[in-house]
Amino acid sequence: MSTRIQIRIIIILGVLFLGFYSIYPTLSWYSKDELERENLIKLRDPIVDKILKLGLDLKGGMHLVLEIEESKIPEGTTVEDAVLRAIEIIRNRVDQFGVSEPLIARQGKKWIVVQLPGIKDPRSALEIIGKTALLEFKLVNEEKLKDAIEGKIPEGYELLESEEGEKFLVKKEPEITGSYLKDARVRIGGVYNMPYVSLEFNKEGAKIFSKVTSENINRRLAIILDGVVKSAPVIRTRIPDGRAIIEGNFTMDEARNLAIVLRAGAFPAPVKVIENRTIGPTLGSDSIRKGVNAALIGGVLVIIFMIIRYKLGGILADFALILDLFLLVSFLALLKATLTLPGVAGIILTIGMAVDANVLIYERIKEELRAGKTVRSAIDSGYDKAFHTIMDANITTLIAAIFLFQFGTGPIKGFAVTLTLGIIVSMFTAIFVTKTIWEIILGRRKWERLPI
Repeated sequence: MSTRIQIRIIIILGVLFLGFYSIYPTLSWYSKDELERENLIKLRDPIVDKILKLGLDLKGGMHLVLEIEESKIPEGTTVEDAVLRAIEIIRNRVDQFGVSEPLIARQGKKWIVVQLPGIKDPRSALEIIGKTALLEFKLVNEEKLKDAIEGKIPEGYELLESEEGEKFLVKKEPEITGSYLKDARVRIGGVYNMPYVSLEFNKEGAKIFSKVTSENINRRLAIILDGVVKSAPVIRTRIPDGRAIIEGNFTMDEARNLAIVLRAGAFPAPVKVIENRTIGPTLGSDSIRKGVNAALIGGVLVIIFMIIRYKLGGILADFALILDLFLLVSFLALLKATLTLPGVAGIILTIGMAVDANVLIYERIKEELRAGKTVRSAIDSGYDKAFHTIMDANITTLIAAIFLFQFGTGPIKGFAVTLTLGIIVSMFTAIFVTKTIWEIILGRRKWERLPI
């Protein structure tokens, strides 16, 4: 066996090893039963990072389109800045909520698309993502409350309500806002041992809060979230450490969600949900089943056709096809790509493309054999002459795939990723791998006639 063939074999084995390394965690993880997976939750992080993740259309989940209210964007802030800031805040909130592989992207001038695959509690997710989370601390005027309720609101004040309907006359300008927050955590305590949210201001915020509390002892300070009074405790003493609490009739989930949105920060302007779709896991499973069935049926038909048409050459082409699918899936896992339904379509398309290359090669080889060349010479010439045609066709497709990835969104990108990888992998399997196998076969014995 020549050194050149040995190098080729080493390259092929190296690529196969990389493929097995990429896909092994996926196979080992999904072979576990549900109970074992639950028991291994804390140990699975290194594995999950390598698992082929499913998109919204395959896994099920939530699709939202949010709109920034332009009329309420603060002066001095553009649309552009407000949208980018909102995307950053949404990403922070989603990350803390624990959704893997979310899609958060700008769409048009003032819209934001949010896709959350595998979300199990759409209501909580919507509450976390859609809440403006404007936290304000405002001093309460109890003396003029009665006049305010009767419609005589003093200048510089406004009338707000709690969730229970209790009215509060508070200053319009807050003493301090949530922009100074350093942290927000859920705690358990109080008279009834209920959940509450513990707040901690940053260094500058602590100074402001200390000044406010020292100058307003025995006055009530309303804690307001998105225009609703959550509580209005009486200031008993100066609070120098920049700590406060938000109490209410919170459940643990409500307190946790509130802490999440406060930590992530408030939107620069209110957002409203203009589209809300929940895709159930049943629909996702059905999409997977149909996609897999389409791939299997198409693959089997191609395999049968190639064996009938090209005999030994067909068997080698079929081997290259199976290897192509294996490497494509494993490299998607290695790149931590998210597989979508259009991505499955891209995989199915690569089945035809991989076989097409071998068809071109074999037809060239048959032409060379009919011209009277020897088997080895015909194979060499067939691969050489077909290579340029295959390369030109794949390069044009690759350029189109790159443009789809660059300018497409969501599922279009998924299709472009699988198509790009499919082109690269099919070139490797259909040309490099099959040519190496032919050289190994021809090196073992002299062929007078080639069974293709």
